[in-house]
Amino acid sequence: MAEGKVVKANRFLKKFPKQYAYVFDDPKDANEFYKYINAKYQIAYDDAMGNVPVTIGEDRYYLTFYEANKETQTINLVPMMVDAALEQEGYGKPLESAEFSRYGKWYLVLTVTDDNYKDALYPEYEEYKNVLKYVSELRSEYLSTTHYIEVYLKAK
Repeated sequence: MAEGKVVKANRFLKKFPKQYAYVFDDPKDANEFYKYINAKYQIAYDDAMGNVPVTIGEDRYYLTFYEANKETQTINLVPMMVDAALEQEGYGKPLESAEFSRYGKWYLVLTVTDDNYKDALYPEYEEYKNVLKYVSELRSEYLSTTHYIEVYLKAK
């Protein structure tokens, strides 16, 4: 999802709302998107705020975003086989902690609603293409910006 993709948010992760979301990989550190949003929209965003008012075309929308980690679990067969052989010889499982590896990948999940609380990323939404273009450009700008003061100065 490096390029970003529109998916049902609750299918991506069950804890998310039952609406469409624009999801993309986030290679940056935790909370970097918050800093980017604060600079771009000149606000002091926090989790309690939830919705960031944005203008797409001539219409007002509300952007909400989440940082999400999808963990992956892998089975390491070599330590399992060594442990099994050693256990048969009466030595226990010295490599048991290496039998499974866990690592995660971070994503940003963006939802957009209009003034009437309609899901603006729903593929049948009348302004869907404009909204999709907006979030895609937002992703590109975020990923290509290293110093958020640049975004802040552009916004002025």
